[in-house]
Amino acid sequence: MDDRKFFEALFRAAVDAADPAATIEAHLPEKPRGRTIVVGAGKGSAQMAQAFERAWRKRHGDAPIEGVVVTRYGFGAPCDEIEIIEASHPVPDAAGLVASKRLLDAVSGLSADDLVVALISGGGSALLPSPPEGMTIEDEIAVNKALLASGAPISAMNAIRKHLSTIKGGRLAAAAHPARVHSLIVSDIPGDNPAFVASGPTIADATSREDALRFVERYRLDLPAAAMKHLRSEAAAAPQPNDAVFKGHAVEVIASAGVSLQAAADAARMAGVEAFILSDAIEGEAREVAHVHSALAKHVALRNQPFAKPVVILSGGETTVTVRHKGKGGRNTEFLLSLAIDIEGTEGISAFAADTDGIDGSEDNAGAFADGTTVERLHEKGLDAAAFLNGNDAWTAFSALGDLFVPGPTGTNVNDLRAILVR
Repeated sequence: MDDRKFFEALFRAAVDAADPAATIEAHLPEKPRGRTIVVGAGKGSAQMAQAFERAWRKRHGDAPIEGVVVTRYGFGAPCDEIEIIEASHPVPDAAGLVASKRLLDAVSGLSADDLVVALISGGGSALLPSPPEGMTIEDEIAVNKALLASGAPISAMNAIRKHLSTIKGGRLAAAAHPARVHSLIVSDIPGDNPAFVASGPTIADATSREDALRFVERYRLDLPAAAMKHLRSEAAAAPQPNDAVFKGHAVEVIASAGVSLQAAADAARMAGVEAFILSDAIEGEAREVAHVHSALAKHVALRNQPFAKPVVILSGGETTVTVRHKGKGGRNTEFLLSLAIDIEGTEGISAFAADTDGIDGSEDNAGAFADGTTVERLHEKGLDAAAFLNGNDAWTAFSALGDLFVPGPTGTNVNDLRAILVR
């Protein structure tokens, strides 16, 4: 098996381990006395809804369900009873605004006999714009763009987003009161805190608006005046986890990066290559994280330590990119280009990084492939790898080499898979 096919097999194993069709049935809630309303948001929510319908019919027969979920454009899946809305990601749009209202309407006027099932996956935050009074959708778009370019960790981004929303930070679940809410989560968050996935529309967390203001200062965010005015007001305070409206709610993480990384490791061993998982929760600037990975890979290549060759070094989590220039790319291609520069000329090392949802950044690729010849091959084309990295333009570099990885939408999202093979 060549290196690319090896990496693709690991990616498929990781994605399959997070497939909602294989996980939802085991976490299906019991049928309530009243209505069953399904809501959801995220890049994997449509596939979750499809899997939920099938599992529900299998267990509960013709017991009616209804509801609406929102996913990214092009990520839809056919459902019989649950409506699928598509909206923009990573920058919100008017379709997402409509979807947020539809979700809030779907859970209004319920009774204690009713059940709300929330299908939440990564990407849901951008898909659920719902600005508070005094803010516009344009303000929320500006906030989102500032956060994406800031290099702030996902926990800080979500703390800010939930305080500038009428649906996040547990507010969707609060709107469903007194109905019981059962949240099924596909986690793309380092550490798998379910309240951080999609900024927790059905799950409150303890971060305060004061925390959000500190994050704005720490990461020097230039937010719209309306957003700052709201953050400084008592109206921005989000529900706390001990609020009575959340009593009796259930939360289950049904897929995560840790499970998917283990599946990738198992696939590597089946192919005759030992695998070591560094962590499923790595955060930090993508190009800096690459330096640590490349140093480890070179040590293995040159000294056969701390792991014996052949070996694949795996990691997951969500790195960040501080956007300095308006190139094309995402955190996985930026990670790989930085790593490729570090391993230039080193034989026996190849690498892969991709987002398990099938999209890295704003282009159509999930990630890319790199090795010790990447920089040299760019140079042969008259291209400068360092210039591409400095311009946040890694996509263009890998596109020029034909080294992009384009699997299309996968229907799930458990964050990034990074794999470095040392032959």
